[in-house]
Amino acid sequence: MYTALTLTASSTAFLHRVITSLHQEFSMTDLGPLNYFLGISVTRTSSSMFLSQKQYATEIIERADMVGCNSSRTPIEIGTKLTTAGPPVKDPTLYRSLAGALQYLTFTRPDISYAVQQICLFMHDPREPHMAALRRIIRYIQGTLDLGLQLFSSSTCSLVAYSDADWAGCPSTRRSTSGYCVFLGNNLLSWSSKRQHTPSRCSAEAEYRGVANAVAETCWIRNLLRELHCPLSSATLVYCDNVSAVYMSGNPVQHQRTKHIEIDIHFVRDLVLKGHVRVLHVPSRYQFADIFTKGLPTALFDEFRSSLSVRPAPATTAEGC
Repeated sequence: MYTALTLTASSTAFLHRVITSLHQEFSMTDLGPLNYFLGISVTRTSSSMFLSQKQYATEIIERADMVGCNSSRTPIEIGTKLTTAGPPVKDPTLYRSLAGALQYLTFTRPDISYAVQQICLFMHDPREPHMAALRRIIRYIQGTLDLGLQLFSSSTCSLVAYSDADWAGCPSTRRSTSGYCVFLGNNLLSWSSKRQHTPSRCSAEAEYRGVANAVAETCWIRNLLRELHCPLSSATLVYCDNVSAVYMSGNPVQHQRTKHIEIDIHFVRDLVLKGHVRVLHVPSRYQFADIFTKGLPTALFDEFRSSLSVRPAPATTAEGC
């Protein structure tokens, strides 16, 4: 049985010492600088790193028998809400296989996270409308094969999150979809698109639950950075476009109508009081997390996708690929 590992260290000398120590304990092969790992291609320059799953995406298109298909500008239509209606798909195994493969593709393609999350809700009983939505994602990938996730060398160490929720967006269960993205400096570090566990009584409740999920993720990242001896000195900024949710994060008065989300309120508010987190309002026009909760117009989708650093490979690195 073989295990693949990637190693990094604070200095080249220390990295070589670690590799030497591992060689003394285990039979292993050093493949040199990272360029390909678990289906992810890594192209590095002096100031950036480009992560791509182009080959893997091409294999998904071939598996779906959609080579040469017409491309789509976005992975999901505006206002599309999948339900349990429609005839069953002829090959549910193929549907589940493609949906699972697309889930792995989101490792470097956060722009398809919401669309993939939607089709994965129906893996137990896929219907023809679900397969049509899946094929639209593949048509979008067909036209954007060269896109990947770009990471930059940055001296900025601020942690910033954007949180959004689509209140009662699921027509079948009326549960909301939460989405967030977390940036460390200029780099997208973490993102999520997920249906909430229970229905929310109002949009503020759905948004606040989304904020709590984003704050929990940033707490984990802050703790990880502390263990790596890179603690953050400034508070995490969490941007939300719902004024009521922002207000609840700092208001010490507990209202009767908010007691059912009391745990989330106390969790976020305690961190706000400690100065670890600040929840701020952001206009919807600049709410990047919208891309994780709903279908967007093409122009806005392209703008938010670029803001997440999902872009083609830089020209200087593309020549060396």
